[in-house]
Amino acid sequence: MLELGKMSAGEVPVLRDGEPVARLRSTDFWQEGSVAVVGEREWVLGRRRGGALVGRWAADPEDAARYRAEQVSAWRGTWRADLDGVVVDVAPASLWRGTYRFTAGDVTVAESGSTGSWSPRPTLTGGQDLALDAQVFLLWLVLVLQRRTYGAAIGAAVAGGAAAGSS
Repeated sequence: MLELGKMSAGEVPVLRDGEPVARLRSTDFWQEGSVAVVGEREWVLGRRRGGALVGRWAADPEDAARYRAEQVSAWRGTWRADLDGVVVDVAPASLWRGTYRFTAGDVTVAESGSTGSWSPRPTLTGGQDLALDAQVFLLWLVLVLQRRTYGAAIGAAVAGGAAAGSS
């Protein structure tokens, strides 16, 4: 299982069984940009025009995308990710808990969860067939989706409070 550790010096470690296997560093909060370092490889993660979330090696051209996730249905909250040729469907496993299930065909390749209570951090349990780089990308995708959901909930609460206060 992968999980996000606690932030230190602007970076968040990605842990497997308590040991760091990668690091995430936010580069642009509004564009959902991050840099992930997995082993010796640096990944640039971010949002493109049109809403696709992409991952490319830092050495790749700016328009390259080795990993790509696009929303299929806003109503259902489903996404489709292309992990360097492996297509994975992303669907909410539990709206209440904010968890996701990742399937390739009929096979579940990963599931997200969370750890911690006051400030929960996403986790990802992936199968052996899924490369560590791909698992880190999916963990980042879950983080982005959870931030969006949290931001929408805060916005709705503020709007509701403003409407109630103006009556």
